Amino acid sequence: MDKKYCIAVIGCGRIANNAHFPSFRALGNVRVKYACDIIEHKALKIKSEYDFVENVITDYKVALSDPEVEAVYVLTPNYAHYVITMDALKAGKHVFCEKPITVNYKLSLEMAKEAKRQGKLLNIGVCNRYNKSVELLEEMNRKGKFGTIYHVYCSFRSYRCIPGLGGAFTTKAQSGGGVLIDWGIHFLDLILYILGGAKIKTVTCDAYNEIGKNMTDYKYLDMWAEDTKDLKGTNDVEDLISGYIRTDKASVSFNGAWAQNIGEDEMFIDFLGDKGGARLKYGGMFEFYTTGDEGELQKIEYKYNIPNHMEMEDKAFLKATRTGEHTKTYVDNILESARLLDALYQSAEKREEIKF
Repeated sequence: MDKKYCIAVIGCGRIANNAHFPSFRALGNVRVKYACDIIEHKALKIKSEYDFVENVITDYKVALSDPEVEAVYVLTPNYAHYVITMDALKAGKHVFCEKPITVNYKLSLEMAKEAKRQGKLLNIGVCNRYNKSVELLEEMNRKGKFGTIYHVYCSFRSYRCIPGLGGAFTTKAQSGGGVLIDWGIHFLDLILYILGGAKIKTVTCDAYNEIGKNMTDYKYLDMWAEDTKDLKGTNDVEDLISGYIRTDKASVSFNGAWAQNIGEDEMFIDFLGDKGGARLKYGGMFEFYTTGDEGELQKIEYKYNIPNHMEMEDKAFLKATRTGEHTKTYVDNILESARLLDALYQSAEKREEIKF
């Protein structure tokens, strides 16, 4: 059996608990030599639940100084991605950093350059590139099943779903933004991927912070990260975003909302081609439509299983730390998504179109 991967995990919050640690357990070939969190009890809880966690620390530099650690997972709030990742790369570690790369494009470029300078991998946690439905749609587009995809419509809208109101999620200095950087990055990145590495030409965008602007009056059915809520804190990010993107391959229009006064979840992406079209239900299956022999619209059913894409993502990254392969979530492949986020936020702030 191959030697187990020896890693450190920095940040033991929700994405660690809900995604990566269950993935490590399923893979069965991972040693977490260090679980690190500045809030020690979070790391201690992780250690109590996973027998492959060896040590708990609050200072991540302890892990960076250990020559046995091959790779570091950076699973902290967005604002901390840059400093920790740069420190880890300079310490000679491969890095898996959760999305977004960091809070803006300029710093994202610096991170990518540092990875090259150090000769280390930097992969970004845009896990949908490993979702089976996304993989199939990318392959279908590459093989011409859609003909030419000329437009994509994207909806990531929910009802009264602002996470941790007043805390880190809604504080721009820590998160970098609201629903766009939290949910939208997943949707827009997989669109660019399926389109075949589309490059941005122009963007226009509007952002709104309306439903939760009076935090004490905000009513909700449930709240993600409610334990971080602080109604005396800050809410300076968008809860609704709308925009239009022109790329060198197709146009993209989108609407996203953490909170809207419509009691529906609308999480889907439509790919419109001149020979076929598909609606992808986010995280699930897709429906494909094409023209039949008599010119009628036909629905074609695809039967397949959807493996856990977090496991597939972690497996690919860990394998790459030994082979040196640049996988589809290697930082260079995600930089266009980071550039897109920055441009959309600039457009919303300036209330004008941004051109490249």
